[in-house]
Amino acid sequence: MGSTSKILGHKRVLLAAAWMALSVACAGPAAPALARGAPDSFAELSAKLLPTVVNIATTATMTPDAALTALPDTEDESALKDFFKKFEEKNKAMPRHVAALGSGFIIDPAGLIVTNQHVIDGADTITVTFNDGSTLPATLVGRDDKTDLALLQVHPRTPLAAAEFGDSDRAQVGDWVIAMGDPFGLGSSVTAGIVSARNRDIAAGPYDDFIQTDAPINRGNSGGPLFDMDGHVVGIASAIYSPSGGSVGVGFAIPSNMARGVIAQLRQYGHARRGWMGVRIQSLNGEIADSLGLSSQTGALVADVTAGGPAARAGVRNGDLITQYNGNTVPDSRVLSRLVADTPVGSTVAVEILRNGQKENFRITVAQLDDGVEQGGAAKAPNVILPKAVPGFSQLGLSVAALDAKLRTKYKLGNTDGVVITNVDPAGAAAEEDIREGDMILEVQNEAVHTPGELAKRVNASANSGRKAVLFRVSREGQSSYIAVRLAGGG
Repeated sequence: MGSTSKILGHKRVLLAAAWMALSVACAGPAAPALARGAPDSFAELSAKLLPTVVNIATTATMTPDAALTALPDTEDESALKDFFKKFEEKNKAMPRHVAALGSGFIIDPAGLIVTNQHVIDGADTITVTFNDGSTLPATLVGRDDKTDLALLQVHPRTPLAAAEFGDSDRAQVGDWVIAMGDPFGLGSSVTAGIVSARNRDIAAGPYDDFIQTDAPINRGNSGGPLFDMDGHVVGIASAIYSPSGGSVGVGFAIPSNMARGVIAQLRQYGHARRGWMGVRIQSLNGEIADSLGLSSQTGALVADVTAGGPAARAGVRNGDLITQYNGNTVPDSRVLSRLVADTPVGSTVAVEILRNGQKENFRITVAQLDDGVEQGGAAKAPNVILPKAVPGFSQLGLSVAALDAKLRTKYKLGNTDGVVITNVDPAGAAAEEDIREGDMILEVQNEAVHTPGELAKRVNASANSGRKAVLFRVSREGQSSYIAVRLAGGG
């Protein structure tokens, strides 16, 4: 358990979790709905819901850091050093206990409690304090770090008041919400605000889809519920944007519709079971869309297909653009990742792709995601600058070479087949797209290349055809992705 603050660009995003003793630890369009005016008071709703919200206290045993007590290597055997040696030996034998606080809410009268994974991360003991002041020890049922969710179990003598999940897809920007939790360990607190934004990606995990709210959320609120005006949980407080560490009106909550499925799997299996197609995907940008001759940036581009995986068996190829999945339009790779992850393992789904401008349909049987699997000597030829044959295009700025044993060793390329980049002009167009020395160009416009000559020929053909950008499939450290580099005069 340690600091879990996160950096998002130049913005500081803090997990809105626990306040620690001695140190601080981590803290589709919506369905139409009738607009509501500002309530006169939240008192009646708060009184009804507060018994479902709990405080979560954890303790963790930290191994003493030898570096803090290490003495310099010296021949001095003074009495002072003898004293410090004895202090060091005593300190090493004394483990440090660190306490933290967070929030949660009851979802089952039998004692099931939802919180954030980072609230209980590394905990040796977990204690739940209820709204009436009573306490119970808790055990961990399951956790999922990809969505920052955890499920706890307590054993009450009598049934507990429980909250109900609502439909987070119906939460519209501008709707009133109230947050409940235990900020800074002060005790049960209620704050109110509105839904400020939907579908926020704060780089917290692969399935980011946060609800943003201005209802004040602070350290210690992590794991607490975000209620709608019907008293249903539409979000779970998880992070805040904060330059100072306190609330500035930008908080983030995990949508209930994402949490519901994960919590059900934690309850049944103790871990999340996610669907897997066996592809690595990326979203389109303007340059990639131009290079493919597409009029929009909608869809998820298949950057790599796992050999023997579900997609490969169905016939999906690198460079395919997935536009529909199981009846859902795919606007980008983030949405597709969530759709696939939420698909029950073993289900067969319909997938529509665009290949060479033509629509094709496939049936794919979804497998289970393994956490270790991602969702994905010829003689040396002289280096060439691409493409010399096209006036005004030299600012692409790539030096490349055919592979030989020496280059494979230098750039740790293994058996990958393609053309290796040996130099990138920092002022060139390729550098602007973060193409680097040691990257491998595998394909140009979805056609494999094996020599610098083939590469130059294909790039020249793209330029002569009037394309605004040329599409490379590039491999870096064993991972491939598509990168479009704008051609000179391409805008």
